[in-house]
Amino acid sequence: MQNTRYKKRDTPQNTLRWKYETGFTIVELLLALAIASILLATIATAFNASIINYRENEDIFKVINSARQSLYRLTSQLRTADAVDPNSPANECTLITADGDDITYRYNNADNKLYLIDNLSGNNYVLCDNVTAMTFTKDTVIIESIEKVRSVQISITVARGNVERKISAAAAIRRNLSW
Repeated sequence: MQNTRYKKRDTPQNTLRWKYETGFTIVELLLALAIASILLATIATAFNASIINYRENEDIFKVINSARQSLYRLTSQLRTADAVDPNSPANECTLITADGDDITYRYNNADNKLYLIDNLSGNNYVLCDNVTAMTFTKDTVIIESIEKVRSVQISITVARGNVERKISAAAAIRRNLSW
């Protein structure tokens, strides 16, 4: 970029003529350098903020995806279950699967995890981490003098950092539906 400065100059004919000089002064160069450094610092700050935001979003996505997969597995097994224990506490759901497996889904608030427990072998499997709250609400009905679970509403709250999300699902136990 060329900067043009005009300077008055006396000529021998006593008329004013204009002479121009090209280039930047040191003050102009320092001012341009200061403006450029401010712009670069602003761009670097914005870029850093977007990277931090991307990482946080990726982390919460992984946590929510894990919770959704757990809910999908849980609701699938509940829908086809042979029996669901109506007396299990609100933080767990015990059922007999269509394959005859005796399993329990249990939320442990001490370590913020959802477990799948095989009641026959005693093995525990972690289904979901970062769970801050979880409830199983069972809707029961009396069929032939026996209390049976008709449906289960599930609410799971997961958190990562300062972001918290609540996911809910419901499953009707198809073997216990009566019209």
